[in-house]
Amino acid sequence: MTETRGHKPGMATDKPPDWSDRETNQPGVQLPTPDTSPDFEQPLPRGEALETAVTDARQATLWGDAGRTLRRNPFFLLGSSVILLLTVMAIRPQLFTDTNPTLTDLSRSRESPSAEHWFGFDVQGHDYFTQVIYGARVSMIIGVVVVGGILVVGVTLGAIAGFYGGPLDSVITRLTDVLYGIPFVLAAILILQTLPSRGVLQVSLALIAFGWLTAMRLVRASVIAIKEADYVQAARALGGSDWRIITRHLVPNSVQPVIVYSTLAIGTAILSEAALSFIGVGALEPTPSWGLMIPAGGVSALRSDPHTVFFPGLFLALTIVSFTAVGDGLRDALDPKLKR
Repeated sequence: MTETRGHKPGMATDKPPDWSDRETNQPGVQLPTPDTSPDFEQPLPRGEALETAVTDARQATLWGDAGRTLRRNPFFLLGSSVILLLTVMAIRPQLFTDTNPTLTDLSRSRESPSAEHWFGFDVQGHDYFTQVIYGARVSMIIGVVVVGGILVVGVTLGAIAGFYGGPLDSVITRLTDVLYGIPFVLAAILILQTLPSRGVLQVSLALIAFGWLTAMRLVRASVIAIKEADYVQAARALGGSDWRIITRHLVPNSVQPVIVYSTLAIGTAILSEAALSFIGVGALEPTPSWGLMIPAGGVSALRSDPHTVFFPGLFLALTIVSFTAVGDGLRDALDPKLKR
């Protein structure tokens, strides 16, 4: 018997079945209805909303890439850990020592380090470990206050000079050039010598007065480079005010080099405070300060009692190196020219 080629009854075919002639009102049968809803229920952003969304996306991408780069940088992580420890030490020194920093015992003057007193005693009989712990507070406060003031003054003047240009830019840049000719520490010494009292606030203001120059130049150069960008022109065409353009577009997109500089400037401010205290024009006793501790024992202490110079100098060096490592890490992460 010859088998006829073709489809047998019940065999699957390539052609889909035609359901057009079936009844659709059968009980218990419900055919799917096509989805005719629009793809986007919310209207697309326009005008200032679109401008804001584009800027936010650009910033999110920049900081997202920078965060991934920083998490792979061991020097940045190590420096950040040290800075975090110093910050906790400055805020809550009681977590590290329960000794009163003003307590003196002249009978133990210049006593060497021991298991009971790790850093020994200074000339006046203070527990040196407690003095070093409490000294972190002055250094960290001065570093943060000075850099905060530098950023406020430098970013404001730099953004105004770069955005408006013309005579206003000339006045600000000429003033900056004149102040650049005065040595930084010498200017701070002259200011502090004219003040009736010297403390953390006075030292900070003296350092701010001549410390904003580099921040101003960095912001001015960045603003000049980006103020003709398309998104800035779009914001201007949409009727954005000068204040909105400066604060919403120019400053956020020009602060990357300033952020890197600020981390380095904190270390510079701490070192400058130590130098001013070392020569006797910084913070005065009884304020615990690493800069005051280093020369407290005199030059002869380097030979007879090196611990009175070594421990505050060590903490000062660790602080500056840590902020430098963080600044270098931020520079590598935020500068696209350095990315491989």
